[in-house]
Amino acid sequence: MAAYELTVSVRTQYLENQSDPDHSNYVFAYAITIKNTGQIAAQVISRHWVITDANNHMEEVRGLGVVGHQPLLQPGEQFEYTSGTSLATPQGSMHGEYFCVAEDGEQFEAKIPEFVLSLPRTLH
Repeated sequence: MAAYELTVSVRTQYLENQSDPDHSNYVFAYAITIKNTGQIAAQVISRHWVITDANNHMEEVRGLGVVGHQPLLQPGEQFEYTSGTSLATPQGSMHGEYFCVAEDGEQFEAKIPEFVLSLPRTLH
């Protein structure tokens, strides 16, 4: 087991009632679970997202914390939150990283694996 390790998992959902396909606006929610799978307590300080739509239009988002929080996670603890994004296309993807500081002062990044945003039943 690594000393400094946060594991990130994601669930996504298309929000049809908030989307407007006639105006190229597709809204997605994503639920994130950040779990401290390391041996040392660590705090999530900031985030960096790369959001890409099906036209290869890329947007980067950086900011402090996650949904207004900078959770401190003891080994084995997890933090869950839900957020969202809109795309101009019915498919896209997101990935990124969280910048973290461990209790002993060590700085590290927790990778957010790439995940797909897609309307239901549109992928083959």
